[in-house]
Amino acid sequence: PLDPFNFFFVTPQNPDQDERSQERFIGSGFIIQKDGLVVTNKHVVSDAGIEYIVIDNRGVRHEVSNIYRDPLNDIAILKITNPPSGGFKPLAMGDSAKLQVGQFVVAIGTPLGEFTNTVTFGVISGLGRGVDAGSPFQGFVERLDNVIQTDAAINPGNSGGPLLNSSGQVIGVNTAISSQGQSIGFAIPINSIRESVNNFNRTGQFNRPFLGVSYTIISEQASRLNEVPEGVLVREVVPNSSASQAQILPGDIITKIDGQPLKGEEGSLAAIISRKKIGDTIEIEYVRDGETIKKQIKLTASPSE
Repeated sequence: PLDPFNFFFVTPQNPDQDERSQERFIGSGFIIQKDGLVVTNKHVVSDAGIEYIVIDNRGVRHEVSNIYRDPLNDIAILKITNPPSGGFKPLAMGDSAKLQVGQFVVAIGTPLGEFTNTVTFGVISGLGRGVDAGSPFQGFVERLDNVIQTDAAINPGNSGGPLLNSSGQVIGVNTAISSQGQSIGFAIPINSIRESVNNFNRTGQFNRPFLGVSYTIISEQASRLNEVPEGVLVREVVPNSSASQAQILPGDIITKIDGQPLKGEEGSLAAIISRKKIGDTIEIEYVRDGETIKKQIKLTASPSE
């Protein structure tokens, strides 16, 4: 059985074959720095009990020395142990803030874990989507906000591969597919990846401020239809987080951070928090039972993996 937005795939197992000796393609990725940093999805390399290798488009195998997993997003960085002399040629990054619906895109990856270096094309069919993506096999669902929707063919195994614009620049990381629809795929905007990579290059880790809520976006249209404020509806609060210390509860609707309404990609909750620093104090405004509440919250560090 698959979740509606399940982005995993499972290779049938041979009971007579030792699991530890098996090798198979499980996802895709792309080079972002000449020294051998590879971006992929966190769920692609989520199992700490197996060994991962990188095979480039020429079929050359590369050992992986370290894997860094972002605790707040479906992003991971792999460090190739011994890059070739002269390094790799990284892909250029575009600007996902300038994307438009109908724009031509290309997806590259290894669909079904079998067909390497597959190229598909289509258009951006939606922006600013919010989807739940997860796996019943690993027992979690992760919220992805402000993702890119595309009709370029994306299948299990494409996860972690690049979504390119017509200039060959990466504008997203292929992440999720919908098993209940056709020609519906989702990608994390590259601007979110850039922020994570820049932070990683500065600190050597994904160490970011953490509010501590899971939520559903209330769009302007949903706000009008349901007669509730525009913002984000809190679904869960992480114990001992900044949000729990401020006594935010499930069902609260967060409407503003430091006076900025939660609207659009740059005004999303995740985007605003990502621009803050650990230890910063923010003013959070939320609505509970029709009453507007304002509180000062000190941001703590994100949980470690």
